[in-house]
Amino acid sequence: MPSIAAYDLNEFVERAVFLKDRPAFALADGTVHLPAGGERVLTAHQGGLLAAEYDPFSERLLTGGEDGRLVAISGDGHMRELASIGRKWITAVAGGPGGAAGFASGRIAYAMKPDGTVFETPHERSVEGLAFAPKGFRCAIARYDGASVFFPGTNAAPQWLEWKGAHLAIAFSPDGKFLVTAMQENALHGWRLSDGKHMRMTGYPSKVKDWSWSAKGKFLATTGAPAAILWPFTGKDGPMGKAPLELGTRGDAMVTAVACHPAEDMLAVGYQDGMVLAVRFADAKEALLRRPGASPVRTLAWDKGGQRLAFGTEDGSAGVIDIAG
Repeated sequence: MPSIAAYDLNEFVERAVFLKDRPAFALADGTVHLPAGGERVLTAHQGGLLAAEYDPFSERLLTGGEDGRLVAISGDGHMRELASIGRKWITAVAGGPGGAAGFASGRIAYAMKPDGTVFETPHERSVEGLAFAPKGFRCAIARYDGASVFFPGTNAAPQWLEWKGAHLAIAFSPDGKFLVTAMQENALHGWRLSDGKHMRMTGYPSKVKDWSWSAKGKFLATTGAPAAILWPFTGKDGPMGKAPLELGTRGDAMVTAVACHPAEDMLAVGYQDGMVLAVRFADAKEALLRRPGASPVRTLAWDKGGQRLAFGTEDGSAGVIDIAG
């Protein structure tokens, strides 16, 4: 059985990440806990945290809150305010290539170049999610009735990608060829960016609230079912006409968090009852990493070496699982 270093944080854990191989936990109350080498608590936001995402381009944690601040926490635990928009809530954040960053408040998407220049792009409806393309200063936002792709600070017309319904989260595929949104209904929707071709990913019994791209972008793993649902993104058509993998199936608990291993075809799966499993893609072989607890797993994250897994739950239980034991 793997060993677990457990932490009781007494607050909803919104995001677990590794910063230079040290675990960090962003909590709903606006604090960020760095437990390794002696407990450190950073107050990132007054009033509460509304968004927290790992920025893989710059290996930092980005957070937004009710205080209208965009904050970055680096690998050495240094906290820096990147932007402030007063008393407006920041509800989505994202990292981009070369140190770029983005955030959203209401109907405005903000994109910040590495030199600190901020561009505001207004939209007709609320901006629900934000993502950067893998290369270049190119953004996409999730909104009502679809998504928009644009180049901040330019006069280039945005690419409008329409699909009826509320789109709440958004992600580019690692190769930049596809764009995927999680919807208010129990579904994902996607587009092939070269021609706007639609990709429907349906059949979920509940909303998709977490997702993770596998190593080299072969699969997109998602929550929203009693198994982790992995859509294949190999080939020019992405998942169209292909059945998804279903891993870690349990009849009595929904999957609430997923994290693909950084190098291997393996997935960590967190469940509504607090259990965490590791599952291999090839043969669906499972390994128990954490026994059921009292609260749903909200977030999972691997370290760079793929030997340790951080987790956080809705009731504030958190920890680091060493899979080597």
